[in-house]
Amino acid sequence: MKIIERYITRELLIPFTVVIVILAALFSSFSSARFLAGALTESLGVAAMLKLVLLKTLIALEVLMPIALYVAIIMGLGRLHRDQEINVLRSAGVSERRIVYAVLIVAIPAGIVSGVLSVFVRPWAYEESYMLNAQAEAELNMDRFQAGRFYGSEGSGRVVYIQAKDSAGKRMKDVFHYINKGDSSEIIIAREARQQEPAADERPQIHLLDGVIYRLAHAAPKDTIVQFEKLVYFTDNGNALDYKRKAAATEALGRSDQPRDIAEFQWRVSRPIATILLALIAIPFSRASPRQDKGEKTYYVAALVFAIYYILNGLAQTWVEQGAIGRIPGVWWLYLLMLMVALYLLSPGFWRKPFLRR
Repeated sequence: MKIIERYITRELLIPFTVVIVILAALFSSFSSARFLAGALTESLGVAAMLKLVLLKTLIALEVLMPIALYVAIIMGLGRLHRDQEINVLRSAGVSERRIVYAVLIVAIPAGIVSGVLSVFVRPWAYEESYMLNAQAEAELNMDRFQAGRFYGSEGSGRVVYIQAKDSAGKRMKDVFHYINKGDSSEIIIAREARQQEPAADERPQIHLLDGVIYRLAHAAPKDTIVQFEKLVYFTDNGNALDYKRKAAATEALGRSDQPRDIAEFQWRVSRPIATILLALIAIPFSRASPRQDKGEKTYYVAALVFAIYYILNGLAQTWVEQGAIGRIPGVWWLYLLMLMVALYLLSPGFWRKPFLRR
C-alpha cells in the first residue's frame, strides 16, 4: 500500500472506529434498559441478561457497520476536502481513482466482516437468544422472583405474583399464576407454594398447596373451577426450540423454496454488497468547498439518500417474504440500482462539477 492510500485509509478508519463503538454502545444501552424494564434480570439473572445484550449487539453489528462506514467516509473525506488536502493531492497527480481505491481498501474488509457476521454469527446469536428468551418465558424460577411484584412475559402470556416469601426463597405465600393458552386461559391461586429441588433428569417442579384453578374457555360456554389441596406444577426447562428462520443455517435457507427463507437468505448474503455500495455512494457527499462553512445541505442529502436506501431495503425484503417477488429478481434489483447510482456519482463528468451549487 502506497503512502497516499495509507494516509486516506487512516483518516477513514479513525472515524469508522469511533462511530461503530458509539453505535454499539448506544444499542447495548437501549437493549439493557428494555430488558431491565421487562424484568428479565429477575427471570434469568444478570449474567444471562448481559449475554443476551451481547448477542443482540452482535446481531445488530451487521447493520451498524454499513451505517458507521457510510458516516465515516463522509466525515473523513469531508475533512480532507475542507482542509484542501484533496486539492493538494490532485495537484500532485493523485487521481480520483486512487481515492476510490483507498476507500475500497477499507470498505471491502468491512463488507467481508459484515458478511461473516450475517452468514455465520447471525444464526448462532439468534439461536442462543431464542434459547434464553424461551427459558425466561417458560420457567418459573421462584428464586429470582421478589415478593409484591408482578412478572409477565408477552411471549408466553404468563403473569406471576407472589405476596410473600421466606428468606431462603423456597416457601411462598399467596401465589397468583395466570397463563394464556390461546383458546383458553388458566388462573391458579394458591395459599402456599414450595419449590422442590429437581433430581437428576427430572423436570423442575413447584408444589402448590390449598388453592383453586380457574380454566376459562374462550369459545366454550362453560368454565371450570377446580379446588385442590396439593398440586405439583412441572415447569418447562426452556430447551425446546421451534424452527425459526433467523436461527436457521444459511446453507439450509439457500435450499428452501419458502418465500420467508429466501428473503432471509438473500438478506444475509447481500450484506457485503450493501456495505461496499454504500461506501461508494458516500464518496461524493464528502465533497465540500474549503471556503464553505455551511455543509449542512450536503449532510441532509446524504441522510436522505441513506433513508431512501433503508426504506427500499425493507420493502425489497418484505416483497420477497410475501411472495410478491420471486427469488429472481429478489432483493437484487435494489443493489443493481445502487450500483448504477454509485457509477453515476463517481463518473468523471460528475466529478468535474460541484456536487451541490449554492
